Parts: sequence; C-alpha cells; structure tokens
Amino acid sequence: MNVRTPAKVPTPLCLARRQFDQWRKQQRGRKRLPREFWAKAVTLAREHGINKTARALGLKYESLKKHLEATPPAASGPAAAGPEFLELLPRTVVPSSLECTIRLEDSRGGKMRMHVKGASIADLASFARGWRDGQA
Repeated sequence: MNVRTPAKVPTPLCLARRQFDQWRKQQRGRKRLPREFWAKAVTLAREHGINKTARALGLKYESLKKHLEATPPAASGPAAAGPEFLELLPRTVVPSSLECTIRLEDSRGGKMRMHVKGASIADLASFARGWRDGQA
C-alpha cells in the first residue's frame, strides 16, 4: 500500500495562505478576492507553479491560470533596470573645441571607447544608436 506524505509547502505560500485565510474569515458571505490578493497569488504562481499555489491558497486552478495569463510578467534583474544613459539634446550648440571620451557597452558584453573632438551631439547619438543596433 502506498502512503503519500504531504509535500512540504514553501514558506512564502504558507505566509500567503495565512493572509488569505484571515481575509476569508473577516468576510461575510462570498466576496470577490481583492486585486492585491490575486497579484500576490500570480507572483507566487510564477515562482512555485500554478497547481501548488492554487492548492496552498485555496484557489481554483483555472481562475489562477486566467489571472496569470492576463498579467504581464514583472520585469526583474539588470535588464529590467534598463540601460544607464545621459540624454544629449541635439539642439545644444557645441563648440568645435569640445573634446570628450565616450564609453559604450551593450547587453551582449560588447564594449567600445572612443575619444572625440568637435563632433556634434546629433552625430554622437546617431553613432551610438548604430553601434547599439550593430550597424556601426
């Protein structure tokens, strides 16, 4: 005879289960789950899976799946932060004696450093865009 032992529920799911249970106890009758609870459930489902999350939080699998599919994934990590940049407006008058060093780095690890003298800001921006897009 096979005896199944209950799977260990991860701590974040246990904590969320307590919050969901507490909210349910405070409600009279059947009410819709607030958006913030669905958002939390979706976040947990992305990390722990739909089935495990739905079972731990007492939600219907199909309902959680629909909310998950309707919610775009949250951006995270270095790519989510976006590139650091300084916007240079092309209308700024640049003296021909302007001299600078520019360092470019793309998400694939490509690096470039150049020393520029007398170039317009529009030219620099165009060059940087072309380099980023692999055209330079």
